Amino acid sequence: MKLHDFPILLTLAGFAFSCVVVFLTDSLAMPAAINAQNRTERSWQRLIYDWAARIPVIVLIYAAFFAISWRPIYSTQAVISFFVIFTGISRAKFEFIREPLVFSDIALVVDVFKYKEIFYATSLNIFFWVIAFGYVFGLSGLYMYWEPSVLPAENGVLWILVMLAVAFSPWLALFSRIISEPVCHFTQRFLGKVDVKMDTVRFGTFASVVFHFVIWVGVRREAIVTPLSERFISALQELWEHGDDEPLIVIWQSESFIDLRHFGVESVKLPNLDRLRDQAAQWGRMTSVFEGGYTLRTEFAMLSGLLPENVHIDASYPYLRASHYKDVVWPARLKKAGWKTQFIHPYDRTFFLRHKALPQLGFDRMMMLDEFDHNPERDGPYVSDLTLTKSVIRAIDEDGTAKNFVFVASMANHGPWEPGRCGDLVNPVDIYSELLMRADHALGNLAHHLDRLDRPVWLLFYGDHAPLLKAFADPFPDPRTDYIIVPLGRARAHTQRPKPPQEEAPWNLIGTLLRYAGLSTEVPENG
Repeated sequence: MKLHDFPILLTLAGFAFSCVVVFLTDSLAMPAAINAQNRTERSWQRLIYDWAARIPVIVLIYAAFFAISWRPIYSTQAVISFFVIFTGISRAKFEFIREPLVFSDIALVVDVFKYKEIFYATSLNIFFWVIAFGYVFGLSGLYMYWEPSVLPAENGVLWILVMLAVAFSPWLALFSRIISEPVCHFTQRFLGKVDVKMDTVRFGTFASVVFHFVIWVGVRREAIVTPLSERFISALQELWEHGDDEPLIVIWQSESFIDLRHFGVESVKLPNLDRLRDQAAQWGRMTSVFEGGYTLRTEFAMLSGLLPENVHIDASYPYLRASHYKDVVWPARLKKAGWKTQFIHPYDRTFFLRHKALPQLGFDRMMMLDEFDHNPERDGPYVSDLTLTKSVIRAIDEDGTAKNFVFVASMANHGPWEPGRCGDLVNPVDIYSELLMRADHALGNLAHHLDRLDRPVWLLFYGDHAPLLKAFADPFPDPRTDYIIVPLGRARAHTQRPKPPQEEAPWNLIGTLLRYAGLSTEVPENG
């Protein structure tokens, strides 16, 4: 008597064993202390429902491996590996940036391998690939050779087609509005408010990823955007009715910029930031959207004026569905009001899908890395802020005196902060400190040029997030970054007294700037 003489019983036993292992390992996606902080009180009935909700997800993955192999033991081992790998990736991501795996991370897989350094993923080298391919294909090959197939002898092709349909048709059906909307509605009601950490505790990594993906596919953006669009009509009308002045707005998003003097590092000298704080209309600490990474989240919050909860499930990667927000974001509204809009960023235009998303958000022109004379071996991994400043000044001068909105996203402060970045410095904190001071020098050059222009100029400078500087702090004791809103040129009030610091959220800053500039007297509050 052999196990494979009872294929149905063996398959069911293998599936049951897979479920047990998946349930036992799902909790490893985050540290125990974080799990405890994000574990909600649940009745035994609710706990059983949450466990049961994972089973259809495991069924589909088991069915997929079974459909391509018809080998129960192989399918069991493959399912366990699949879920454990997702859990391991989630744990590694959490240890690095304190967020478990989210569904939108899957859209970044290609970028992770394409831009390994910026994702701190240099370990994904040839050795990694040898191990990965050796495990996946080597072990699969051994199973295919040693384990008997349980495919029925009669109508084998038909059974294969049926099993493939069972395994993959539910995923394909999600892309049909007829299916996705009711499934999304049911999933939303079952989950309640989407919370990545809490959902990872409740359902494990992969099931949580699947449920969030179901919501992302099925949610109707029209229901989100339409009321937001209506609330912004009055502010847009005020922009249209503005007088004959030709104002210039420059927003500088400084990569990983945070004033280390907040944490007692007095060796960092930022004289230009200090001077601009003294003449700022408003300055202070900026609420963090996400600590240590995901620049696009802060960037979108700034450009859109929307809270993360305003954009619902899109908040983790808003540029995946950027077109849905084209009527409410600031660049599009300014463009409609007759402004020129430009995005300047010295990095690959395809990163974070900016090449597709930003034109949809209203930018007339994009100046990206391909327009910079940058040689990594000669200039270092990123374009310096001083070089970027020269390009920004040149672009502003070429545009003349039209109403201009220029958004600049720098890269020079980005890690890793390794020896060779700044002369003989080898300590990551010293390297980062030197980059901060170089950023301050570039900021001074930019502000000096803008202040000489014979037009109203408004400069908004801010750090997008705290750096992943684990040699200094992990996590940062206070992830809030720094911002300044400074009137320059004809907008500067020479008798202005210094203002006290004020905390502000990124989604409010452009609206706040416009009010100071007299371009809008009413910018609706988000809520």
